[in-house]
Amino acid sequence: MIALISAAIAPGLALLSYFYLKDQYDSEPVRVVFRAFILGVAVTFPVMFLQYVIEVEIDFSNMIFQSLLTYGLLEEFFKWFILYFFIFHLVEFDEPYDGIVYGAAVSLGFATLENVLYLAAYGLETAIGRALLPVSSHALFGVVMGYYIGKAKFNQKRYFFVFISLVLPILLHSVYDFILMSSRHWIYYMIPFMLFLWWLGLWKVKKAHILTDAHHKANRI
Repeated sequence: MIALISAAIAPGLALLSYFYLKDQYDSEPVRVVFRAFILGVAVTFPVMFLQYVIEVEIDFSNMIFQSLLTYGLLEEFFKWFILYFFIFHLVEFDEPYDGIVYGAAVSLGFATLENVLYLAAYGLETAIGRALLPVSSHALFGVVMGYYIGKAKFNQKRYFFVFISLVLPILLHSVYDFILMSSRHWIYYMIPFMLFLWWLGLWKVKKAHILTDAHHKANRI
């Protein structure tokens, strides 16, 4: 059991540490990042319950609609809700890159509990696949969401970027689940999609650093 829990938790903590340590200026308080992580954990059960209800009540004939509603929209909306209403207005959120740290924390809190439950049901042998796909993808959805939330906080077009911070992760997540559900040979489509997702996430990290540099230079003037 200890090995299972460790295997389930380790990928999320490793990815969160990576994005946390990429902060080039003042690192976020660990207690605040941990709170964002725990909020992501807390929302997992309500999301899973709603997913169960939707799947029981709705007879999906279209996999695009199912991946959009049941997974992309539902999961990313709840993560976005936490990020915008519980994190966005904190005084500790004081530079654009912070959005990526908090976005990753919320997403990885969700992904970590989901991973614990999955490994408990299907065994330790699924740990590597889970780390490479669901946990990593959640982290990268959170990075994209956090990038636009960070941009929204320090930009006059706040509501436009808040809107993008919700819509783009929903679309990415929906594509991810559609690939999983739509083809027996899904791995051939998933590999290029995950490579694209990693490229996109790391590009957003780079752009967030540029925005943060500009933010600090402006504040020194």
